[in-house]
Amino acid sequence: MPDLHVVLGATGAIGAAVVAELDARGYQVRAVSRGGTGFRADITTTEGAIAACADAAVVYQCAQPPYGRWSEEFPGLTRSVIAGVEAAGAKLVMADNLYVYGPVDGPMTENLPHTATNPKGRVRAEVDRLILDAHRSGRIRATLGRASDYYGPGGVNTTLGPTIFAAALAGKTARWVGDLDQPHTVHYLPDVAAGLVTLGERAQADGRAWHLPAAAPVTGREFLGFVREAVGGNLKTAGLDRGMQRLIGLFNPVVRELGETWYQRDRPFVADDSAYRDAFGPAHVTPHAEGVAATLDWYRRNS
Repeated sequence: MPDLHVVLGATGAIGAAVVAELDARGYQVRAVSRGGTGFRADITTTEGAIAACADAAVVYQCAQPPYGRWSEEFPGLTRSVIAGVEAAGAKLVMADNLYVYGPVDGPMTENLPHTATNPKGRVRAEVDRLILDAHRSGRIRATLGRASDYYGPGGVNTTLGPTIFAAALAGKTARWVGDLDQPHTVHYLPDVAAGLVTLGERAQADGRAWHLPAAAPVTGREFLGFVREAVGGNLKTAGLDRGMQRLIGLFNPVVRELGETWYQRDRPFVADDSAYRDAFGPAHVTPHAEGVAATLDWYRRNS
């Protein structure tokens, strides 16, 4: 029987994509969520995490607290997950992001210091330390796969989701959050999942973070151009600048939270994924035009 791969947060966008990728590669999968149709567990508790991870060979940590509760809840969640992975004797693959670096000049590489001073960046750095310290101490094997803003089928809780794709299909203005003319690395969900599963398969991935492969950086104007072409008609587009973010944030707490990391929106935000490619060979990444078309199709079916 194939090794058991456990996906925590399996009803979220990344978790669901990882489940699909594992299924495609023929693995035995346990899809864990607090209230979904698969294996139900509250992994914020040690007992729940141990139950969720039991008998696993690899555990993919794709669960996270609500965006506004990261600082309060992410470290405790991570400690519970580590305990579950340790009890199972499994390997942990963390679905990570790029917040740890803070504002930088030039493309981001994995050897940059974790100098973020904003609360979300600091807590993500703390989470990474907890995981890698557990690896270094021999409690678990672990690796981290970092991605930027993502889009794709199932991607609804993201700045590249409803405000672009659902809006475009409804004939409304598709809005890019940030400066329309700054290059930005964006990841396509199935590519994120493929990268994470590869990290789970490869022993040489252990003990460090990796930037997952992505298509070439695009500006907001270019990305919205792919959307315009895919919908096949006139499309109203706009950028959501800092002033508008502050205004909307007065009554929308999710938009308000974006102000903390606005440096990701008003200047180049580019991730260098060459270390992953050098270590694991050429990686297939979905061209943005193809990914945009598939995402629009998903939104049509699920609107």
